[in-house]
Amino acid sequence: MKSILRDFAEKYVCVITLMAVIATLTTACAPDTPTATQDTRPNILFIMSDDHSERAISAYGSTLINTPNIDRIADEGVIFRESFVANSICGPSRAIMLTGKHSHKNGFRDNDDRFDASQPTYPLYLQQAGYATAVVGKWHLGTKPVGFDYWEVLRGQGQYYSPEFITNIASDMTTEKVVKDEPGEVVEVELENRYEGEYVTTKIADLALDFLGTRDESKPFLLIYNHKAPHRNWMPDVDELGEIDTSDLEVPENFYDDYAGRPGAAAQALEINDMYLSYDLKLEQHEYEGDLENMADGWAEYWTSKFYARMSEEQKAGWDAYYTEANKEYQSVKHDAKALLEWKYRRYMHEYLGTVHSMDRNIGRVLDYLDENGLAENTIVVYTSDQGFYIGEHGWFDKRYMYEESMRTPLMVRYPAGIEAGQTVSEMVQNIDYAPTLLDFAGVPVPADMQGLSLKGMLTGVAQGLDRENLYYHYYEGIEKTHNVARQYGVRTRTYKLIRFKDVGMDHWEMYDLQQDPGEMRNIYDDPSYAEIRRDLRQKLQELRTKYDDSSGEQI
Repeated sequence: MKSILRDFAEKYVCVITLMAVIATLTTACAPDTPTATQDTRPNILFIMSDDHSERAISAYGSTLINTPNIDRIADEGVIFRESFVANSICGPSRAIMLTGKHSHKNGFRDNDDRFDASQPTYPLYLQQAGYATAVVGKWHLGTKPVGFDYWEVLRGQGQYYSPEFITNIASDMTTEKVVKDEPGEVVEVELENRYEGEYVTTKIADLALDFLGTRDESKPFLLIYNHKAPHRNWMPDVDELGEIDTSDLEVPENFYDDYAGRPGAAAQALEINDMYLSYDLKLEQHEYEGDLENMADGWAEYWTSKFYARMSEEQKAGWDAYYTEANKEYQSVKHDAKALLEWKYRRYMHEYLGTVHSMDRNIGRVLDYLDENGLAENTIVVYTSDQGFYIGEHGWFDKRYMYEESMRTPLMVRYPAGIEAGQTVSEMVQNIDYAPTLLDFAGVPVPADMQGLSLKGMLTGVAQGLDRENLYYHYYEGIEKTHNVARQYGVRTRTYKLIRFKDVGMDHWEMYDLQQDPGEMRNIYDDPSYAEIRRDLRQKLQELRTKYDDSSGEQI
């Protein structure tokens, strides 16, 4: 009996084994058909910083700081050497990127405006096309994000310590905040998360990683990952204080600019010499009180109550220990105007670069997640800033101007599945190009009213270059607004720049030969030897204003 059962079992095993082999061979020979949930469209990770000068990125040749994680995007993808913005100010620049339209077309001209959220944006188009969409970090558009399944964004400008975010999805820690108008009527109830004792740059990366780890994996994703850093007032992570050394830093070549022949450059209030000792440079009031140079005017109390007070007791202890020692140098230079100004520059750079250092580290965390979870190959990673920034050039901080340091912005794109690594692009691109490019990569039709160009063909090698020889720029805020920079518009070619400053009491032209004068120190508008070029540039400027349908700026 046992023998019969054993023979039956052996024959049964043989039959089952044979069937398994046949099934395996059949599966191996079958065509590779995608499952119902498989979507091969690229994911998109759009990383944006705030006021990040390309002079503070080592991929652009900077010796001021090493940014290995941002550099990874360039090394494994494409770096753009001629990347520019169309309006160098926070909110308007963000609106341009979202819509692919210049400021006069999307309606967000300056930081006092509010973004019209009823207009279409590339995230909305991607959401409608089946993408899982999210934005975390800085938003700064005055209205709530639209076109996102999930959003958690800083309230207004945001804070470096114990940051407050508003969101559309409540969690266990979410509180309801009642928003009232001036008469005191309730306008809405916002969902707010306040992260006590946390540092904003690290927290924004945490939120990005949370989304990536909990997203709907059946859909491709768009994640807009926006940093506050390195925006003023440049508060480094207390755990990283001392990691950036600027004690031997030399001032830029044109640091002592006298703005001769350039009324547009002379009329401003963004010189490093005018920085606030407390809010900007992290001196405590008792360290400079009574000095002739004291510029506090209430900012010391503002710094203490609105910024320093947000730190935990442990963070304050670390902060105080570092700056009590570091601020001793101020006492030795405060009576020497030149030495004091250069001390201010080095202190400014310590703060600015310190926030960049933390941002780079946290960007690395997000890039590592893509690598470790098999997402890097099919994810387009973009790194940019909302605009450039002055880090001592012309003696300045801030942005706004059409001059190079402000108009230029870093841009890198990595997409292993579709873009050859190690490329350098010298074509002139502008932030109006981002929206059409990302839609094009996602296979979503680019709307005809977008004013930018898709960079997809150039990036993938299908097209050679771009059909563009000139860039248009228009800044709207005016001399009555923050930093007193005049309204201006102009044209930039590959070799020349023409700017018209037109504001109350000012109608002035500047022109620069960018090959002979890359620092834009000599205004050649009235130079007879450039008369023909001047006429050509004025014609090009008018052609761009017609092309982009911009009649604003003539009347002030």
